[in-house]
This record gives sequence, C-alpha cells and structure tokens, in this order.
Amino acid sequence: MERQTSAATAAPEDQEQDAATSRDTHAAAAQNVLGAMYRSGHGVAQDNAKAVHWLRKAADKGNADAQYGLGLMYKNGQGVTQDDAEAASWFRKAADHGSAPAQHIVAIMYANGDGEIQDNAQAIVWLLKAVEQGYAPAQRSLGMMFEHGQGVTEDEAQAVGWYKKAAVQGLDEAQYNLAEMYYDGRGVAQDYVQAVRWYRKAADQGNVLAQANLGLAYCNGQGVAQEETEGAMWFRRAAEQGYASAQYVLGTMYERGWGVVKDDIQAVHWYREAASGGNVGAQKALLRMMEASGRGH
Repeated sequence: MERQTSAATAAPEDQEQDAATSRDTHAAAAQNVLGAMYRSGHGVAQDNAKAVHWLRKAADKGNADAQYGLGLMYKNGQGVTQDDAEAASWFRKAADHGSAPAQHIVAIMYANGDGEIQDNAQAIVWLLKAVEQGYAPAQRSLGMMFEHGQGVTEDEAQAVGWYKKAAVQGLDEAQYNLAEMYYDGRGVAQDYVQAVRWYRKAADQGNVLAQANLGLAYCNGQGVAQEETEGAMWFRRAAEQGYASAQYVLGTMYERGWGVVKDDIQAVHWYREAASGGNVGAQKALLRMMEASGRGH
C-alpha cells in the first residue's frame, strides 16, 4: 500500500502559474513602494513623472495601493495631466481591490456627484466597506451622513458613535465633530467638559476650528475655568493659520484689552488680516479704527 497524502500534488502548469502570480505580486509591491518614494521624495529626489511610471507598473498588476496612488496623481495633476475621470477610474479599481482609502474616496464621489452620478445610497455602500476595515476618515464621513440624514435616516446618536470611533484613532476632524456634538448636546447629553476635552485633542493637532472654539470656551468659562489669557492664546494659534474669524476675535481682544495688553497696532493688524479674508465684521472694525485715527480717507 502506498502512503496516502492529504492533497494531490499540483500539476506543473499550476505550479508555474502560482509562481508567476507570486512574482507579479512581489514585483508590484516593490514598484508601488518605489513609486511612493518618488512621489513623496523619501529616500530619493522627488520626481512625479517617475512616481507615475512606477505606480502605473504596479497598478497594472492589480496592486490596490498603487491604483489608489495613481488615482491621486491624476486627481492632483502630478506627473500627468489633471484628469478627474481617469482618477475616478483608478480609485474605483483600487476600491474593488479592497483599498479602504479608495473606497472612502469613491463614497465621497457618490455623495457629492463628483465624477459619478450623485447617489447617497451608493455612498453608504462604499463607506460601509471602508469602515469594516476600521478606516477612520470613512468612520467620520459615515457619522456625517447620519448627522445630516444623507442616504440613511438621520440619527445623531449614531453620528456620535461613528465620530467617536474615528476620534479615538486620532483623527482631528472627528475629534472636532465629537466636541461639537457634546457642546450642543446632540446625540449625547450636553457636556462642556467633554466638549473641551475633544476640542483640545483636535486643537493640539492644529485644527483651526477646534483652536478657535477652545479659545471661546476659555473666554466664556465653559467646561474650563474662565481664563481670557488662555483664550487669547488659542485664538492666536488659529489666527496664525489664517482663520479669518479667529483673526477678527483676536483683533477685538487687542482693541479692548481682553486677555492681552491693549494694543491698537496689533488690533489693526489682525483686523486687516481678517478683512483680507473676507470677514465683514473685521472690515467694519478696521474702517471704524481708521476713521477714528483720521486715516479713513
């Protein structure tokens, strides 16, 4: 009797095919890495044309990360002529191959009707595929769909749940969204302390909306002890990033001496910055100060 094996030996042609597939997979992975290096300039001189060359080689072999990367190159016109339709095609290929970032982009395209027919139901389908992989930006987007009732029944409690999933992964936009829900008491009991906690996490990452709202919380004593100096510091951080509303508030604080030493020169500076950003309140304040100083004409 011959010893029985648990499985039949693969035919030579099948072994050759498996080996070829394995070689292609490994080659595509290496080509994708090289393309990403040229795109970012990490380890090599940044070169978008070379990035496209290597990403395309990997993408043509079915590498999802390369397909997503090539989609970004077409979307941004990097190394190729900008082409939304070509970008959408590569994003869809990557999404079909399981790329969570690509699935998220396809969902957003459906939600916005950008390169696709506007279809909130399809947007939800693709978001669910991405959130199943724990992709934080998709979790936040799904939260927004629940918050605004797009493609799903409006449910602020569900929105809070999805914002929290993304927020605990460190996504600053979701941390800001979650803070807003706590501040307003939507989908969760109103809690200024929790609102400040999440504003601070987002603000520490440079989120200008969170920085401005954290500044406001300090000025009003909501969720923290009232401290206008601390409030001014957070408004300054947002203002220095070009956020016009924060620039206007900071100008007001300098004009009135709230949390800072009164300084009309600084007030005018920040009013001017905000006014150039289209802030109507700053434009009026700047005109008022200029007229008061006799320089209104």
